[in-house]
Amino acid sequence: MYPKNIQNLIYYFSQFPNIGPKTAERFIFYLIKKSPSELQKLIDALKKLQEIKICQNCGNLAEDKLCSICLDPKRDKQTICVVAEIPDLIAIEKTNEYQGVYHILGGVIDQFRQIGPEKLNITNLLNRIKNNKIKELILALNPNLEGETTAFYLIEKIKPYKIKISRLARGLPMGSDLAYADEITLINAIKRRENI
Repeated sequence: MYPKNIQNLIYYFSQFPNIGPKTAERFIFYLIKKSPSELQKLIDALKKLQEIKICQNCGNLAEDKLCSICLDPKRDKQTICVVAEIPDLIAIEKTNEYQGVYHILGGVIDQFRQIGPEKLNITNLLNRIKNNKIKELILALNPNLEGETTAFYLIEKIKPYKIKISRLARGLPMGSDLAYADEITLINAIKRRENI
């Protein structure tokens, strides 16, 4: 139904997460209406993706060997926040509360998807702990089965280094309704209650 070039684009756009063929078609019709100069800007931006590197220290996106967070002299290099993926780091950064550095695992232990600890960026984390004067490790993993499994694995691996290990507090989000909260969330909210 479409020329070969458009079929190819539909295929490639359809490979994006949560994008099906219909949405891919909408992208293409949107792009067809753009001027050649606007399309060239998009092409140039896509080509620049090839220049993006992974930080050798933490696993974040970087323009050179180290990311801007690892290079920032104002950051507390003795506190590492461990996250599963780069979007988790970005979510924490948006709060402007955390001033330490990060370590990105590149996923979580997931037996269903056959992702074991050997497929994650754990060896580099242990080397960072061993070779630097790390005081605290904050585990910022999702409170689901895979996140909990990964957290317990990391805790066992890090115990011998005798550093402080903490986790993000869990409980009821702002604006939530107690009647609709699940039991695990309520248990965590009660256990991690704060003094007023």
